[in-house]
Amino acid sequence: MLAVFTPLTPSRPAFDQDGLPYSPLYGDIYHAAQGALEQARHVFLAGNGLPERWRGRERFTVCETGFGLGLTFLTLWRAWRDDPRRSRRLHVVSVEAHPFAREDLEQLLRARLPAGWEDMATQLLAQWPPLLPGLHRLDLDGGAVTLTLAFGLAEQVVPRLVLRADAFFLDGFKPSVNPGMWSEPLMRALARLAAPDATAATWASAGAMRRALQTAGFEVERRDGFGGKLHMTVARYAPRFERRHAPAEPPSFAERHAVVVGAGIAGAGVAHALALRGWRVSVFDAAWGAPALGAGHLAAALTPLLARDDSPRARLSRAGALRAATRWAPWMDGGIVARCGTVQQAKSDDKEPGMHAMLAELGFPADWVRAVTREEASGLAGCPTARGGVYFPGGLRVRPRLLGAALLSRPGIEVRAARVARIEALQADVPSGRRWRAVDGLGATLAEAEIVVLANAAQAPRLLAASSLGPTGGELPGFFGQKAIAGQITLLPAQDAGWRPPHCVVAGDGYVLPAVDGDCVAGSTYVHDAARAVATAEGHAVNLERAARLLPELAGAGLDPGAFTGWAGWRAVLPGRLPVIGESPVHGGLWAASGYASRGLSWSALGGDILAASLEGEPMVLEGDLLRMIAWR
Repeated sequence: MLAVFTPLTPSRPAFDQDGLPYSPLYGDIYHAAQGALEQARHVFLAGNGLPERWRGRERFTVCETGFGLGLTFLTLWRAWRDDPRRSRRLHVVSVEAHPFAREDLEQLLRARLPAGWEDMATQLLAQWPPLLPGLHRLDLDGGAVTLTLAFGLAEQVVPRLVLRADAFFLDGFKPSVNPGMWSEPLMRALARLAAPDATAATWASAGAMRRALQTAGFEVERRDGFGGKLHMTVARYAPRFERRHAPAEPPSFAERHAVVVGAGIAGAGVAHALALRGWRVSVFDAAWGAPALGAGHLAAALTPLLARDDSPRARLSRAGALRAATRWAPWMDGGIVARCGTVQQAKSDDKEPGMHAMLAELGFPADWVRAVTREEASGLAGCPTARGGVYFPGGLRVRPRLLGAALLSRPGIEVRAARVARIEALQADVPSGRRWRAVDGLGATLAEAEIVVLANAAQAPRLLAASSLGPTGGELPGFFGQKAIAGQITLLPAQDAGWRPPHCVVAGDGYVLPAVDGDCVAGSTYVHDAARAVATAEGHAVNLERAARLLPELAGAGLDPGAFTGWAGWRAVLPGRLPVIGESPVHGGLWAASGYASRGLSWSALGGDILAASLEGEPMVLEGDLLRMIAWR
């Protein structure tokens, strides 16, 4: 089911006559007058048998249908922290249709936190996302706790979630004012996420809600309520019917060892995500450490896409940018990743009003993207721009080689300069049921592992063909349809060159990046059916012409394309220009992170976390409809 775009309507702080947090949208309070923390302990924790039920578990997953002020989440987190026999990992997925902005949430939380909870609130607020529709993953307590915020109407969001819930916290404003949160369709959608013997609890006890739970397969009972309520509801998932779409069992691996083929930005993202979760990762790339690597891609930009209908490509692009900002935080605003912002120019003067109208319809917050005139764009860039458009404050300029090296320096990752010529499936008595061997050109074994990830761009289909793992009878046609498209970037001299380099990324039909080591990267060309990827004077002239249409000063600077230097490489492009990130439908344990095209930076962190979350049995960082679009096809 594809999403129907619905702009978010944020909440604003408001209080009733007794000083309790209150929603004017629904005419209801956020928690009982007797206290949010006490309500959370009595209703949601005790009602779900916590903390006892998570003890001795590898992971425990909670799905909550209303984040509100976050006080129930903080109470859960604190109870998990305080339990010496807690599960190794705690995952929480919380749906919220009307989230608060960070500043408003901080104001509400700080006034209600008990002593000793400040560090949890600080972690939560530090990672609080912009108010954008979709999923937002927060990694807390060093990654031992994850909070996946699902911003949007529960009726639209929950059917697209991918997770295996051990407990449900059914929260929300009272059924009489917010019936969709307690409806039978929503309870059925939640039931599809339930692990065997999953439990649920809520402060509500309306008969229609209890019947909806029963219809969805829960055994329901009433217990003593909290805060003046006579009853609350608890339930256990025990369907009398055979499940057709049960969430998958979490995988199990004895060694937690993966082979990643390719040390580029795709492979680095995968290896880093796995190593963060304690995996041992062997990365193989024939070009690793070669001198030519030092002359590679100097800098690149990460800028999300916009679409009037918030298309799947736009949603994927946004998810990738958000994941990158989180994963690359250790290197942000230094010499590796710079949060310089991006001016995305309209393609022509008459397109600018339509671009601004689209942004108004989307209703995205200004801290994510805002409309700018030509004068405003020029002020942000620090030099004249051809026209206005939109501005992304979080647009990034990235040093890909340095970022890749930083990601691959994570403990648990070993990188070797070797070419994987063939991969072989081995039969072995391991929990995953499959082992793989990576073999070099001389037939020597490079490594054996439970998982192999092909992150070697357009070489991936060739490696599979050489391994006799290619398509048969129409299998995997899309993945094998990758094309290698050549392209080059140009280094424009940024010092004493008769033009003013931009302070931010300036993009449109082409792009120009802020200076790095005295040069600005401009690009880029697309050369189909090229025999070689090589930088030429003709290509530099194309890039200069595009750059001059964005920054008019370049047209009169008298620059000679024949004197430019640059870099050329390949893009792996699939039909639809979406990547393939997922497990082979034919060969278990064989994964791909390929086809990243011109958006390797957009997919790198997201692809790594999709793959690692799948292997670790975590809630997915992306909705099911988007996962299907990038599945191995």
